[in-house]
Order: sequence, then C-alpha cells, then structure tokens
Amino acid sequence: MASSMSGMFSGQQPPAAHPVGGPGGPGQPSFPSSAARAQGNNTLVDELEASFEACFASLVSQDYVNGTDQEEIRTGVDQCIQKFLDVARQTECFFLQKRLQLSVQKPEQVVKEDVSELRNELQRKEMLVQKHLSKLHHWQQVLEDVSVQHRKPSDLPPPGPLAFLEQASASLPPAPPKQN
Repeated sequence: MASSMSGMFSGQQPPAAHPVGGPGGPGQPSFPSSAARAQGNNTLVDELEASFEACFASLVSQDYVNGTDQEEIRTGVDQCIQKFLDVARQTECFFLQKRLQLSVQKPEQVVKEDVSELRNELQRKEMLVQKHLSKLHHWQQVLEDVSVQHRKPSDLPPPGPLAFLEQASASLPPAPPKQN
C-alpha cells in the first residue's frame, strides 16, 4: 500500500528514512521544500499546498490591496480558489481510489473499521443518554423541591375524588339550625 502511494508522495522519503540532521534542524525530519517543486517533482500534495498558499497570497498581495479595479481583484481571487478546489478534488479522488483498492484487497480491514466506528458512535450516544438522564433527574428534583415548598401541610387536600368539594365546604360558615 505504501508503495502504491509513492506516485503522490514522490518527493518524500519514507518516515523511517529521514536523516536526523536534515534541513529542519537536528532531531527534526526533513521535508521537501519549495525547491523540490521547482525541479518538477510536483505531487498532488505539493500542488495542493501551492494552490492554498496562492489563495492567501492573492488575498494579502499589495497588488490587490492597492488595485482599483475590483472586478480584476475578484477574478484573480476566484481563479486561485477554483484551482485550489480542483486540486483538492483530485486529492480526494486519489484517496478514494486507495480506499477502494484497500477494500478490494483487504475487505476484513474495512469491516473492522466499520465495527470500530459503530462502537465509537454507540459509546458517544450512551454518554449522551446518560447526560440527558442526569439532567432529567436534576430537574425532577428541582420541581419536587419547588412543589414541596409551595405546599403547607394544612393546604394538602384530603385524599379522595371529592377532595375539592370537601375543602371548599370546610371554608363555608356553618349553616343555621333548622326550625320545625
């Protein structure tokens, strides 16, 4: 698989082959510089990086800052962004092709990745359910505390279906005695 990616990363050495004292300084790996791009070793990664840098350069360039023709500025920026998007699509296609090759050569690896992703999603959803349950318990306790505070023991209605009528009749004055 690593050898099949060499077309994309042709200007780079394998990670284990980086010299210890490369251009990045002692102990840091050496990465291909823009000089490698000038020599014709353009890879998709180099082109993506160059087009990304061109997008920023076009936005901060003095030519565009001092320019008076807004349409020319807009056209230049649009061209840079379009080139970046085209190279990004090519890079995406490259990785999709490699993914397809991997799925054909090692289908069990794809199944393992799918199972791992499903386990992670299930774990994430379990944590979300637990979070919502704890919030639910918290608010249930708050509601219970508020309802207990508003009720006094004398205010509690007696149990039964006619509790409202019994409470209302208790607040009425006594009826006058009947005379026969």
